[in-house]
Amino acid sequence: MPSKVKEIFLGSEAGCDYERARVAVLPVPYEATVSYGEGTGAGPRAIIEASAQVELYDEELGCEPYRIGVATLEEPPLSDVKPSELTGALAPRIEGILADGKLPLVLGGEHSITPAVFRQVHRSHPDVTVVQLDAHADLRQEYEGEPMSHACSMARVREIAPAVQVGIRNLSRAEADWVRKDHLPVFFAHEMLSDPSWMEKALTAIHTDEVYITIDVDAFDSSLMPMTGTPEPGGMGWYDVTGFLRLLMNRKKVVGVDIMELAPREGIHAPDFLVAKLAYKCVGYFKEGADL
Repeated sequence: MPSKVKEIFLGSEAGCDYERARVAVLPVPYEATVSYGEGTGAGPRAIIEASAQVELYDEELGCEPYRIGVATLEEPPLSDVKPSELTGALAPRIEGILADGKLPLVLGGEHSITPAVFRQVHRSHPDVTVVQLDAHADLRQEYEGEPMSHACSMARVREIAPAVQVGIRNLSRAEADWVRKDHLPVFFAHEMLSDPSWMEKALTAIHTDEVYITIDVDAFDSSLMPMTGTPEPGGMGWYDVTGFLRLLMNRKKVVGVDIMELAPREGIHAPDFLVAKLAYKCVGYFKEGADL
């Protein structure tokens, strides 16, 4: 497996050798199809740099989740990779992590990374559901002539496995028609706001024991997460997201997580820290679920 990068998720105090780790953090600074704001390619490094400021003790969980073992891997070389080549470029990294019995925690980059990662996860875990937290349905068959666009990520995922989509509040007419026609389990943000049982309903919509989680940071309201390519108002709050993730990761076996679409800007640190802490929360909830 690749060696650790100089920048270590959570800092050098928390990093461990790959062999002892149960979680492998893979930064994927890929950006090729963004359609509005740019900068997601700088997201992984910003997350890892901000993570050094995250307190290792989690007051919610009453423990130091990093002790499960968290290793940070080298960024794959992707500068000349086309969207259609991304699956092949990432496959050896993801295959290795899974073969070694570790949880892949992938930090992006744009959302076109998700289908590329998930294809490999699905080969090892064929009976799995994808749970997406996002502002956008990402169900377009192609966008600006590119079927592998970030705007098509869940259309590509649904070709492989079932999916439950949470926090959605932006989609095209064609996407909405697909949702209605096939009764897709899509939880719209405006409906979630008035339905305190939405978390249980979302969990009920998952019909497999294993899940893969993909989080586009624009799932958060744009007042919390302005630094993303296509921010949307009316989104989820911090405790909406973390509360759902904790419930999900306690009820289901998580076989992979990715966090996508942070577009950092110099001098604005809160969004970077939010995503770094979110990634650490995922480590903690994974540990808690594994310990149950």
